[in-house]
This record gives sequence, structure tokens and C-alpha cells, in this order.
Amino acid sequence: MRTRVAGELHPDQVGLDRHGLTPRAARNPAIEERHMRTGIIGTGRIGTVLARILVAAGHEVVLANARGPQTLGPLVAELGPAASAAHPAKAAGQAELLVLMVPFDSVRGLLPPHVVQDKVLVDATNAFSGPGAPADLGDRGSSDLVAQWYPGAQVVKSLNTMHFETLAVAGTAAGERLAHFTAGDDGKAKEIVAGIITDLGFAPVDTGPLHSGGILQQPGGPLFNRPLTEAQALAWISH
Repeated sequence: MRTRVAGELHPDQVGLDRHGLTPRAARNPAIEERHMRTGIIGTGRIGTVLARILVAAGHEVVLANARGPQTLGPLVAELGPAASAAHPAKAAGQAELLVLMVPFDSVRGLLPPHVVQDKVLVDATNAFSGPGAPADLGDRGSSDLVAQWYPGAQVVKSLNTMHFETLAVAGTAAGERLAHFTAGDDGKAKEIVAGIITDLGFAPVDTGPLHSGGILQQPGGPLFNRPLTEAQALAWISH
């Protein structure tokens, strides 16, 4: 068993320190950034949180769910002109980067493969076989399967390990940045996702290739549901 890093939070503490957090110092507005249009497929609790913090960071979002864009009117109105809604395939076509935040079992066949051709596809899904029970995928990582189903996409495993309540507030909290992990086989794609993570106030930490790095992040892996600071995450990766 791996020795815990000093000061490391236990998974049961995720979201428990969300009250009373003070904003981290504002980022330098003189630093120019290219904000991308991000498609978010899945608008449950965590997809909705991601949309809110992306818009707050100056990004555009296009949202989609299984029930149709008409059900997303209140959320789009809340987010303002930086947000829009569409059916999943259309949202994927409009987005420069796409994040899957749907149940893992619905990923296969969700999109026509051509709409994600040559796009960065963030697999933020989690494969479970039941409540809290990781799915048995043999020696395959869940992101390996996503890459198999969408062979033209540049798949990056990311944004799946943090509880939605922590994701909502930790990026603007005082103190050390918490880590979000990236795993993938395309270095440029990981750089793009790392830039988004940085924009949101988190620290990107590379866990390696899609297969080995993705397995570290998925349910049952040692980094799942485990909030680590940047220093703690880097210490873990280098151990």
C-alpha cells in the first residue's frame, strides 16, 4: 500500500471544506489567452458545474444532453450569451474541444464518429457496474474503449476524478491549487486540456499514456475521487 502524502485529504473529505473559501488572487488580465468553445455532452451535476466554471473563466460552451436542447433553456439563460444548447452531434460539430460527462454505458454510439474526427475528446466518464463498484473491463481502461469507439479523435482522460462540489469552488479558493490529471497519447491534445485546467484555477498533472495513465484515474484507480494539491500529485506520480 502506498504511503499517504502528508496533508493529503481522504476521499471522504471531498466537498466537506467547500464553505467559507476565499477567492484566490485574480489572474493577470494582461496575459492573453485563447478561450475555446467547449462542448459538454451531459448536463448532470458535474456537467452543469463544468459549464458554470468554464463560462466564469471566459470560455464559450455548447451544451447537450439526451433530452434535447429545449430542456437546457434555464441553464443557458443563467450562463448568458457565452452558452448555447444543441443536440449532441450538432454540439460536437460546433465545439473545438468536447467533454463527455455522460454515463459510461451511453458513450458507444452516442456520436457519429466523423463529428469528432481530429478533435480533442476529453473522456470524463466513469465506468461503474453498480453503485460505487468499478466496472470489470479486464485489462482495458475505459478510455481505451472510448478511443476504440472514436478512432479519429484525440482522446484525453481528464476531469473525472473530482467530486462536483469540490470542482465548483476549489479553482477559486485560496491556497495551493488542486490537481486535475491528464492522460493521453497525443502531446498537443494534452497541452490543450492542460490549458483549460489552468484557466479554471487548477493544476494540470500528466499521468502518462492513455492506457496506463487513464487506469490510474478511473474508478478503482489510485487517483479517483482523491483531491490532491499540485505538490502532492507530483510527489505521488514520481514515487
